[in-house]
Amino acid sequence: MSDAASEFARLRAALAASEARAEAAESELAQTRAVVSASEAMIKHLRLEIAKLRREQYGHRSERRVRLIDQMELQLEELEAAATEDEIAAEKVVKTTSAPGLKRRRPARKPFPEHLPRERVVISAPTACSCCGSDRIVKMGEDITETLEVIPRQWKVIQTVREKFTCRACEKISQPPAPFHPTPRGWAGPNLLAMILFEKFGQHQPLNRQVERYAKEGVEVSLSTLADQVGACTEALEPIHALIRAHVLAAERLHGDDTTVPLLARGGTKTARLWTYVRDDRPFAGGTPPAALFYFSRDRGMANPNRHLAGWQGILQVDAYGGYNDLYRADRDPGPVESALCWSHARRKFFELADIKGNARKGKPAHDISPVALEAVARIDAIFDIERGINGLTAADRQVARHQLSRPLVEELHGWLRAERDRLSKHNPVAKAIDYMFKAERWPAFTGFLKDGRLCLSNNAAERALRGVALGRKSWLFAGSERGGDRAAFMYSLIVTAKMNDVDPQAWLADILARLPETTLSRVPDLMPWNWAAIPQRMAA
Repeated sequence: MSDAASEFARLRAALAASEARAEAAESELAQTRAVVSASEAMIKHLRLEIAKLRREQYGHRSERRVRLIDQMELQLEELEAAATEDEIAAEKVVKTTSAPGLKRRRPARKPFPEHLPRERVVISAPTACSCCGSDRIVKMGEDITETLEVIPRQWKVIQTVREKFTCRACEKISQPPAPFHPTPRGWAGPNLLAMILFEKFGQHQPLNRQVERYAKEGVEVSLSTLADQVGACTEALEPIHALIRAHVLAAERLHGDDTTVPLLARGGTKTARLWTYVRDDRPFAGGTPPAALFYFSRDRGMANPNRHLAGWQGILQVDAYGGYNDLYRADRDPGPVESALCWSHARRKFFELADIKGNARKGKPAHDISPVALEAVARIDAIFDIERGINGLTAADRQVARHQLSRPLVEELHGWLRAERDRLSKHNPVAKAIDYMFKAERWPAFTGFLKDGRLCLSNNAAERALRGVALGRKSWLFAGSERGGDRAAFMYSLIVTAKMNDVDPQAWLADILARLPETTLSRVPDLMPWNWAAIPQRMAA
């Protein structure tokens, strides 16, 4: 028995030593990653300063140099935000180990301008000594924490005063605890942070343009300082994003789509992708709140939707892009995804051949319009008219209406398309539009809506979610890095979800950034857009 006990003690000691080494390795890895991110940001910062000095010395010699500086500023913005994320992650690891923390060098922040008004917010003073309970306490001084906050078109600095009191009985010093900030080492208030985030990701205004505008308003804040706060906010908002992701992937039916995003690369830009998966049950009177989940990728490969929807099973409403085909395999784990294709995409191919006004603008004669394509558009439009009339009904009522009204039109369309296809050459553009619906046995995926009232006729929900990205591409030009693309997808998930629930994204972000530091994990769901009550005070803020 003694040998067994000693062997058991030896194994426990070995296990404890192994766990300690693993924790130390994890801490060292996190700190190394933070050091690398900080070093990259510092190098980019110095290169940007050199480029600006050269521009000042030699003048505005070319538009290319100006564009180069814009690109470098965007890269610095992404690196600073990434460095802050890694630093906060390293600090979380260090708290669980005995390893020393990382001390990152930051550009010295200038004091807040003296001309800004100061608003004193005095925390209630203690009425008794926190040590002995005596009421013989007198004020001996105060500590002031300054937070830069913004009211639309009006800047101010809020001075949070924590008065100090000393006890005449025991000489114990009493002082209220320091207030929580939305971000670590926070100097910006939640309204200012929300404005920075929404203008960058919702209004497509890069941080360098925001810095220029703030300077014109008399408040000089560096690009690095704003980027630092963007990274900190991304880390702070992770619990909200995690709940949105879980909510979207809990759906039985999703809309999916992707769009191009220019990614800054060596020697120019490359075409990256921004993907979205939308949960929207409102068309069939579902009571579940709508939400959108975004992902960023360097390419449009099949591996991306496989990674995004790993472990998910349900009905996916998308276009006929072959990158989703791996999800439909019968041997997929946990099971195949059911395909539901978009009639808007199919109609679009016929419409391009039947667009009289569009062809006239291109200088093409009217007789070039295909009568077959024109007839196909008219037949598909009749099906869409039925859908508009039943939008918002329950899934059962939609299925009944489709069986009575839509099914005869779909069956007639199928027979007519088959007959027309047999008379056309395979090189005819109309034949290619027809083949889009029949190729690779796609017709069952197009007609699945006749059997399931939850399905939509089109994938417009996903296209609406991506509309803001398409409109903003010309403004923000490109993503500065892959981490920057991931961060943009993170923030788009929050902003688009808020819009889908008729919530002002900026007001919502300001409120949850203010409340998150003091919110327990069990109460975080109360901050989701569909649970957030927009009272007048919040809207005014």
